[in-house]
Order: sequence, then structure tokens, then C-alpha cells
Amino acid sequence: MPFDVARVRGLFPTLGDGYIHLDGPAGTLIPESVARSVSAALRVPLSNRRGPFPSSARADALVDAARRAFADVVGGEPSGVVLGPNMTTITYNLARAIGKTWKVGDEVVLSRLDHDANVRPWIAAAKSAGAVVRWAEIDIETCELPEWQYDDLINRRTRLVAVTGASNAVGTRPDVRAIAERAHRVGALVFVDGVHATAHAPVDMAESGADFWATSAYKWGGPHVGAVVAAPAVLERLAPDKLMSSPDSVPDRFETGTPAFELMAGAVAAVDHLAGLDDTATGTRRQRIRTSMAAVQRYEESVFSRLDNGLRSMLHVYVLGSPAHRAPTVSFSVEGWKPRAVTEELARRGICAWDGDYYAYELMESLGVGELGGAVRVGLVHYNTAHEVDRLLDALQELR
Repeated sequence: MPFDVARVRGLFPTLGDGYIHLDGPAGTLIPESVARSVSAALRVPLSNRRGPFPSSARADALVDAARRAFADVVGGEPSGVVLGPNMTTITYNLARAIGKTWKVGDEVVLSRLDHDANVRPWIAAAKSAGAVVRWAEIDIETCELPEWQYDDLINRRTRLVAVTGASNAVGTRPDVRAIAERAHRVGALVFVDGVHATAHAPVDMAESGADFWATSAYKWGGPHVGAVVAAPAVLERLAPDKLMSSPDSVPDRFETGTPAFELMAGAVAAVDHLAGLDDTATGTRRQRIRTSMAAVQRYEESVFSRLDNGLRSMLHVYVLGSPAHRAPTVSFSVEGWKPRAVTEELARRGICAWDGDYYAYELMESLGVGELGGAVRVGLVHYNTAHEVDRLLDALQELR
């Protein structure tokens, strides 16, 4: 069955603002079901957790439901879901906890492809422990992250390998499984930034080899809530900084402060939204998510092919990289135009796009475009259409 993008777009009243939203890599629009769920959670008595009364029980139920929902998205266990306001905050907390297990001379392997949220926390943790940071480099022509280089980077001193599931800037999807297999041979942990990857294809974190998989609901139709999913046994070995009287059980001991319970309700609704993107999907919610996200992947790849080919056909447009396996995201420059001037002109024409480095700092520095203001980025999600792509291409053609 073809992907019914018209039906899907009908789930997003926010698409009625008159703009073409190709800014999905920075966060998607919100479907009506998610907005209603957040509103509904705020319209009933809701207290803090672990109290002996109904309003507190509702808070407990919202958190438990959010754990189950995030676990269904990535194929993890609810008891291994660490919730937080965003991926960056959770990663910093986990990096401090994991870094406590390192000693002088241990090594951490990072990549130039990654969002800075999967770079800077590990650099800080390594510095505190006296560990050594080693770098996996990109191919500056293709923006690939060759897995063979990890043969030289990973050794018996390696304690953690951090790598992206998909670049938020150029879309590259590295071979995470091949990298993880190398890491696990020496007993190293693998932390995958799956924030961008989760929105565009089915995820099975066990199959990928990830020990930790990070994701954020606002990248796939949800509110600003993040999670890092791990096996509970892995979390049990870690001792994060926490308040004395806060719970010491897993995963609660990794979560500081009172969460936004209403946003937990929105995250659950967003997961249900993903599960329903293919209206022929059946089975458990996890099964329906896998079916729906496979349909999303096929649809987005077909529309992105139109976008990528159109950009590369323009002599005044330079596309960064050409990875063989990618999410539907691309960065480029326009001859004679600064990136911000391009996005301002596109905005005047009713098209939303981003410019800058999008926190892919190491990548943009490696490509030599950081000091030039980065690049222009557009990305597709499941509500974008071929017609919108054509509107963008027409607008860029006029910028010659």
C-alpha cells in the first residue's frame, strides 16, 4: 500500500500556517493527538509521585506509560528507560556516572560526525578521569564515517565508543552494528545518539549493538522530552550523582528533580502517532511501530531522492557529502549567498529551513565551512511532500 501522506497531514492542524516546514531535523510539528493529550493531563488533578492518593497515582502512571512508550520505539525494556528534559541533559548525567568508572589511561572513542551532545559530555568526563579521547574521522568528500578505522581506534584500553545513528546535518547513517561489534570485543560500552535516526526508520537497539540509545520525542511529533534507553543491568553498575533521599532504584536514580508529567502524556501520544502512520499495521504497539516506520522510511526515501537529485542538478548549489546510507537530510551552500541570507530569502517565500552548524560542530569544522557560517539544511519528515520539495527547488533556482 502507498504511504497515505494526505491522511497523515490531516493529523497536523499546525500545517495550516501557510509555510512549508522543511525544518524537521530541528524538531517536528505536533499532531493534534499529542496536543490534546498534554492538555488533558493538565485538566485533571495531578500531584508529585509516590503519594497514597489518586492525583499522585496519576503521575506515577504517566511516568510508567512514558517508559513503556519509549521502550516500544527503540525495542528496549521499560525498566531501562531514563527520562529527562532532553538528550543533552541526560547524556551529561550519564557521562558523569560512566566516567566515575574510568581511570587514568583509559580511552574513549568519539566521532567527528556527531552532534556535540554526543561529544562534549564525553570529553568532560574523560578530562575528569584522566582518560584519553580518540577520534574517528569522516571522509570529507562523502561525509561517510568509515568503520574500518575503528580497528585502529579501539583497543583493550577503550571503555566507551560514542557514535551517531544518523547525522543531523548531512544524514549519514554509519554502520553502528559493525562499530559496536568491535567495541564489544574489548568490553567497551557503545552509546548511540539515535535522536535523528529514530524519526526516520525502525529501530532495534539490540540489533544495532547499542548499550545506550538516546532519543528525543520532539524529533518525531512529541513534546520536548528525551530518553536514553539501556539494559537495566548496565544501569545497575552506575552510581550517578543524586539527592540523598531520592530513589536509588533503576532507572529512577538517574532522574533528578520533578518531571513535566503533562509532557509524559504527550510523549505517549506521540508514540501512538508513530504506530498509526501506516493504518494497515497490526499487532502490538511495538509491531505497529516497526511496520509504520518501515513505511515512513520507504516514503521519505522516495521524496528525498527527488530533493537530492534536484539540488545536485543546480550548478550554483554545492551539496555537502554523498553518503550511501542516509536519513532524508541534506546540507548545502548557494554560490554568492551566505547561509543565513539563503534561509531568510526562503522564509520570505514561505519555506522554513535552517542555517549554521546545528550543533554538528566537529563535522562543520572538518568540512571547513564553520567559519563561513555553516551551511543551509533541509530535512524531510513523514508529513512532507514532493510538491513541497518542488517549491524549494524552484526557490533555489531563482537564487542563481
